[in-house]
Amino acid sequence: MQALIFDCDGVLVDTERDGHRVSFNRAFAGLGIDAEWSVDRYGTLLTTAGGKERMARHFKETGWPAAFADHDALIAQLHKRKTDLFMELIAAGDLPLRPGVKRLVDEAIAAKIKLAVCSTSNERAVQALVDVMLGPARAAQISVFAGDVVPAKKPDPAIYLLAARTLGLDPSQCVVVEDSHIGLTAAKAAGMSCIVTKSSYTAEEDFSQADRVVPDLDAGITLATCRSLAARRVA
Repeated sequence: MQALIFDCDGVLVDTERDGHRVSFNRAFAGLGIDAEWSVDRYGTLLTTAGGKERMARHFKETGWPAAFADHDALIAQLHKRKTDLFMELIAAGDLPLRPGVKRLVDEAIAAKIKLAVCSTSNERAVQALVDVMLGPARAAQISVFAGDVVPAKKPDPAIYLLAARTLGLDPSQCVVVEDSHIGLTAAKAAGMSCIVTKSSYTAEEDFSQADRVVPDLDAGITLATCRSLAARRVA
């Protein structure tokens, strides 16, 4: 193994329910839009990757706000505001790292393993989360690939293939940590090993393709574990 790659939402931090969902709802309210995503509704929308895509799906299913004729402009405006609100939550320290993340990152840095974060979320928000929650010293060792950096989002493998290519590695040399079926599908399609850490919205999803499934990284996941999975794939 030469690279350890993390998804962001649900893997580094369990952000979806209490971070992104809350920020989307505040963005809707700020523009006077009659939309509020419940915990269950947001769970349904998570089957669509990407915040812009989730909003478009929601409005297509429930009706677009009549006051906004330009739907693309509305989505862009909402997403920018939602990102600002989400970053305020990060800066406030209200979204703690999940168990084992900091330890595994430190193990990888000590072993000179390359690190990356691949996410469908906005790049600015992902970078801020990495900077604030992991600290500047760790963040300097982590490459971030996020947002619209690739034309197709997970479950398409494009973002993981981009990471491998940019890091100068064969995909088989990379181990991914994901929390969703969509992310797992993307990682496996890229030819990478994948560990799943279940999160609040994904506990009942199909993870039969995963190389290992755990409640969190402190449940027996070490750098040696990751190396063994990558070695098994190469063999």
